[in-house]
Amino acid sequence: MDLFWKGTLLVEHKSEGVALAKAKEQALDYFPNLKEDELPKYVLVSDFQRFELYDLDSTAEHKFTLSELPGKVELFGFIAGYQKRKFKDQDPVNIEASERMGKLHDMLKDSGYGGHELEVYLVRLLFCLFADVTAIFDKGIMLAYFRP
Repeated sequence: MDLFWKGTLLVEHKSEGVALAKAKEQALDYFPNLKEDELPKYVLVSDFQRFELYDLDSTAEHKFTLSELPGKVELFGFIAGYQKRKFKDQDPVNIEASERMGKLHDMLKDSGYGGHELEVYLVRLLFCLFADVTAIFDKGIMLAYFRP
């Protein structure tokens, strides 16, 4: 093992021209001897001319040469503490809910209820709706309140 950063990175280097598959196999052979919290999130193998970076969380593999390294520097953001974030599409129910709140806002504003009072009312209403769903309030209490 040429470099080991507990919980983050394991590096295995080989001489130029040696198969990197062998370096990866050797790097992974260290895993059974590591504690759970020591297991790295990344494995880097190289022969100083070719590099292979494995992101073990996402199973992404990045293979590049030394001359390509400057264009791949963002792959090593984890060294500086940067974390990748994945954003997923909004749940359709959230989109529909926000559209309905927008319509309610417009209807109340058109009826003459506006300004700060309208904004406070909508924020409080939104809190109550989430409180009902998350069981801060008794389950179904908001629905019971609005239904005749």
